[in-house]
Amino acid sequence: MQYIVTFIWSFLLVSMLNYVVSAVMGVPFDFQTGAILSVVFSVLIFVIGAIIPNEPTPEAADHH
Repeated sequence: MQYIVTFIWSFLLVSMLNYVVSAVMGVPFDFQTGAILSVVFSVLIFVIGAIIPNEPTPEAADHH
């Protein structure tokens, strides 16, 4: 479920960013570019999430 929601949010945010940037630059909006970039962005988020550890560091445990 987290993969589906992450893809939906990345699709919405990247498409919105693609639309705004293309409007500001005065170029035509390309839906396909936004869809491809959202898939790349989703995969990048999954990779970063897999690399970052979930357990706290020893220094953080000492401060509690």
